[in-house]
Amino acid sequence: MTACGCTSGWWWCATSDGNAWRRACSELRLPAARACRLEEAVTSRGCLLDFGILNLRSDRRLDSRRSCATQLVSLPSQAQLLSPSSAAMAVRVMVLPSSKCLFDDPVQIRVAGLQPQQEVTLRASLLDESGELFQAHARYRAGSNGELDLSRSPSVGGSYSGVEPMGLLWSLQSKAPYKRLAKRNVLTPYYVDLEVYEGHGDMSCLLGKCTNERWFLGEGVKRIPVREGRLKATLFLPAGPGPFPGLIDLYGSGGGLVEYRASLLASRGFVTLALAYMAFEDLPAMPEVLEMSYFEEAMNFLRKQQQVKDTGIGILGLSKGADLALSMATFLPGIKAVVSISGSGFNSFIPLKGNGFTLPTHPYNLGRVKTSDDSCLVDFSDVLDDHRDPATWDCRIPMERSSARFLFLSGQDDMNWKSDLYCQDVVQRLQQCEREVEFCSYPGAGHLLEPPYLPLCQASIHKVLGMFVRWGGRWREHARAQEDAWHRIQAFFWQHLMDSDIPKSKL
Repeated sequence: MTACGCTSGWWWCATSDGNAWRRACSELRLPAARACRLEEAVTSRGCLLDFGILNLRSDRRLDSRRSCATQLVSLPSQAQLLSPSSAAMAVRVMVLPSSKCLFDDPVQIRVAGLQPQQEVTLRASLLDESGELFQAHARYRAGSNGELDLSRSPSVGGSYSGVEPMGLLWSLQSKAPYKRLAKRNVLTPYYVDLEVYEGHGDMSCLLGKCTNERWFLGEGVKRIPVREGRLKATLFLPAGPGPFPGLIDLYGSGGGLVEYRASLLASRGFVTLALAYMAFEDLPAMPEVLEMSYFEEAMNFLRKQQQVKDTGIGILGLSKGADLALSMATFLPGIKAVVSISGSGFNSFIPLKGNGFTLPTHPYNLGRVKTSDDSCLVDFSDVLDDHRDPATWDCRIPMERSSARFLFLSGQDDMNWKSDLYCQDVVQRLQQCEREVEFCSYPGAGHLLEPPYLPLCQASIHKVLGMFVRWGGRWREHARAQEDAWHRIQAFFWQHLMDSDIPKSKL
């Protein structure tokens, strides 16, 4: 909904579209700083608007563009603007306990000031660093007191249904297909705009709004780029003198230096080293071989940090990073605890060279790749040879030698590869050696088990392969799995690296 006009040399624009004001200023070639006023107003229907006024007389050149500006927006019939001071009548949208939080923090979303039993639609919007817009919406009916509490009020439709306190975040989707929400710069937050619209229709009448500022870096956490020796990494140090448990964080074969999980873990009290090992700077996209000495160098770098407790190092790995984590625990001393997410018990895709040995890759046949005709999505789930065939066992990681503790996490709807079966196999191997091992298999979860409230990505581009790859997962089940897995990961590391309970963090 947008209204505009020109009175005595003043051009004004009031709109429920937050971008219309910026578009108008851009068309007039007027810097935002030249806006005389920008505040909120409400219509007689209770719709919340952004209200701005420009002094056209301040620059004669603007007079010739006045007609152009007024054409940018259309004046709706029967649009009656009330005074800006009546904005206090607008519906209130609240994020509790604070609108500023860490990304993995659950929050309470509440709406007040509605009419009893009023039908409204809530919409969440997030613009990522590439300019991709992710949105979710849900339809609600206010209670008899004119309030909504998403921890108790059920959605009656939209991106999800039922009582889902964090549903507006985990159900975020981009309009463009196959986009993954992944934070590139952890020094800035994601801004999640939460808006309430009248009715269950076209979302044209905005009643209230607020912004949830969600950070990946807690208060006082230090981010230190590491380019020491061969290492390509980023070190995150929690606030305070420590000592803290030390972790190395490894992502998968997509390569790059992924920091957002490591920064969140540092915000929860772990000194965390996010380590790149392929497809970053001068690291090749598809190495002919990976050298164990590189990962040993990373471990030694972390162990010598003064803030790291000297009781052993933990390794967290996803997919290819998971089997590397298992190999580190097997062939390197000082690894005390390992978490494998969507991994396997064999060396995958790239040979691993150690001191006096080379672990070959598990046999695979790219002729078994399946591609869907309609979407061109690639399915790699049948590429690998049967892991139960003894002919493949020379690529097995001999974890029985390791004294580390292990936690395996997998999704039963993983469409990238059969991680659930692979995890079952390695758990059985360890149990046959009378080793204690923890394993959690999540129904409906896909391959990319991320920190909680990051939305499910069912398919996206594999940056190394240059193909659109299926990851799998069902929305609600995957969101539940991510919450549970995140708690288990932290509890596991605290238990085995510090022998203490999970501390609370600050933002």
